[in-house]
Amino acid sequence: MSDQDKSFIELVDESFKTIHTGEIVKGTVIDVKPEEIILNIGYKSDGILTRSEYSNDNSLDLTTVVKVGDEMDVKVLKAGDADGMVILSYKRLALDRGNKRIEDAFNNKEVLTATVAQVLEGGLVVVVEEVRIFIPASLVSDAYEKDLTKYKDQEIQFVVTEYNPRRRRYIGNRKMLILAEKQEKAKALFETIKVGDIVEGTVKNVTDFGAFIDLGGADGLLHISEMSWGRVENPKKVFKVGDQVKVLIKNIDGSKIALSRKFEDENPWKDASSKYAIGNVVTGRVARMADFGAFIELEPGIDALLHVSQIAREHIDKPSDVLQTGQEVTARIVDFNEADRKISLSIKELTSEGESANDEVATVDIDQVIAEDGEAAE
Repeated sequence: MSDQDKSFIELVDESFKTIHTGEIVKGTVIDVKPEEIILNIGYKSDGILTRSEYSNDNSLDLTTVVKVGDEMDVKVLKAGDADGMVILSYKRLALDRGNKRIEDAFNNKEVLTATVAQVLEGGLVVVVEEVRIFIPASLVSDAYEKDLTKYKDQEIQFVVTEYNPRRRRYIGNRKMLILAEKQEKAKALFETIKVGDIVEGTVKNVTDFGAFIDLGGADGLLHISEMSWGRVENPKKVFKVGDQVKVLIKNIDGSKIALSRKFEDENPWKDASSKYAIGNVVTGRVARMADFGAFIELEPGIDALLHVSQIAREHIDKPSDVLQTGQEVTARIVDFNEADRKISLSIKELTSEGESANDEVATVDIDQVIAEDGEAAE
C-alpha cells in the first residue's frame, strides 16, 4: 500500500513511536491531580500514572510533588487499556533501579547510608531507592539492645549481606561495620599506649569487683583494689556509667588492659616515715575488726593494726567488745615497717606513765581512756 492509499489516521498513527509493556519511556507532565498524573509519552495515547503507582504513600497529594512541564522516566505497565490510555508506573521503575543499586552494593560490599523508616520488634527497616531492607536486631549493634526505638528516623550505615530479589529478601548488617571500626580503633590504641601512661577514659560498666573503662578502642579493667590508695567498699558508689576518669596503664597482656588510679604522686606512704614515726601519737578511724585486733585507718591508703593486747591494760577477748567500726581512736605508734607498709598501734602505751604494768588494774572504761588519751595528745 502506498502512502497515497493510506488514510490520514493511519499516517498519524505511524508518526508516533511504538511502545511495549515493560518498556522505560520518558514523559512530560501535561496534567496533575491529587490522585493521578497525565503524561505525554510521544505515543498516540497519553499515559496515566496513578498515585498508587507513584508512591507507597496512599495519602500523598501528587500536586505537591509534580507540576505541569516536569519530565520523568516511567515504566509501561499496559500499552493500552480499554480507553486507549497507557498505564504507567514510576514506583516500579524506581524499584527496578533500586534492586540494581542494592545488587551492586551487595556484590561490591559497599557501605550504604539510609534513614530508619520503621522500627519493628525484631529489627529495623530502611529504604534505599524504594527497596525495603531489613536489619535484624542481632545485627543492629555489637551489643544486645532491647529498645530499638531510639533509631527511628536516624540515619545509619550498613552493608547488604543477603540479596534475594525473587523472595524480596534484603538483609542489612550494621554490626559488621561497628566491629570493624572497633578493631581499627583498638589497633591504633595498642600502637600508642604503654605501661605507665596516664590516659583519659569513659566508664562503660560498673560491677562489684571493678569498673570497665572505654579507652577509645578497647576497654580496660579498673579493679576495686586499684581504684584508690584508700579502701573502696562498693565501686558503684564511686563511679557511674558515663563518668570521665583519668587512669594509669598498669599492665597490658595481649588484648587485656589493667588500669589503676593509684597515682604515685598521691601515694600516702611517700611521707609516712616522718608522719608515723615510732612514738608519734595519731588519731584514726576503726575501719574493720578481726578477733586478733582492729585495723585503724590513719588516712586513705594507710591502715595500722591495733592488736587486741594493745587496746587496754586489762584483758580484752576481742576488739568488738570495746570498739565499733567507724569509731575514732587515738593511739601511739609502736612499730613502723616502711618496706612491708605495716604500722602497729597501742592505746595501752598512752596510759599514765606512773602506772606499772604489774599493778592490779581495775575495770577500765575504754571510751574514757580513749577520750583522755585524745586530750593528752592535744
